[in-house]
Amino acid sequence: MTPEPSPLDHGQPIRKSIRRLRWFVQGFRAQMEQMEQETGLRFALDAGKLSAAFLDWLRAFETHRPDDPADRRAYTGFAAGLMLRTLLDHGPARLVEPGRATPSDVPEHFWPEGFLYVSFCLNVRAAVLAQDFHEKQRIVPELTDLRTWWSFKENTAEDVTQAIGFLDLFAGETPDWEMPGLFRSKAAQNRALTDAKSMVALGGTKPE
Repeated sequence: MTPEPSPLDHGQPIRKSIRRLRWFVQGFRAQMEQMEQETGLRFALDAGKLSAAFLDWLRAFETHRPDDPADRRAYTGFAAGLMLRTLLDHGPARLVEPGRATPSDVPEHFWPEGFLYVSFCLNVRAAVLAQDFHEKQRIVPELTDLRTWWSFKENTAEDVTQAIGFLDLFAGETPDWEMPGLFRSKAAQNRALTDAKSMVALGGTKPE
């Protein structure tokens, strides 16, 4: 599900609308309701925690936001990762009903709350990329790979900032596992990408 602009947006771009609490809350609730309909899962939503997650994300967004327009595309992905980090940190959604009997080896049943947060952040990211850059977000195998989700859950339990790297992975980007919480300019990212490719060639992997 891709969040739709609220009637209150008055035609604002999504990248601006998402920085408004009411749009954020409406979009998240719509994402949760869709997941409930598709899976039979039922969540309880703590409005206070959701608002706190939004405020923390907005502060982080403004703190890291680059001045160079050339970095806007890269920052879209980073900002979505920051959003995932704050949602995991505050945990506004809680599973209350397991839903229909389904295999537990699918991500949405292995970690329902995590899957909800990832889906919301990826869909916001996709909406901004489509509107601002005419770019379609890729669907990658990692989204349904349970081993990746095990790693995601374990690593973020130890260090929630790793969520930024995992969202990049789920979006088909090359994560920065060393300093995921630090936004780097386009030039710095290109250097990191070259280094990452060299590491893969030498047998390096993502966190386990």
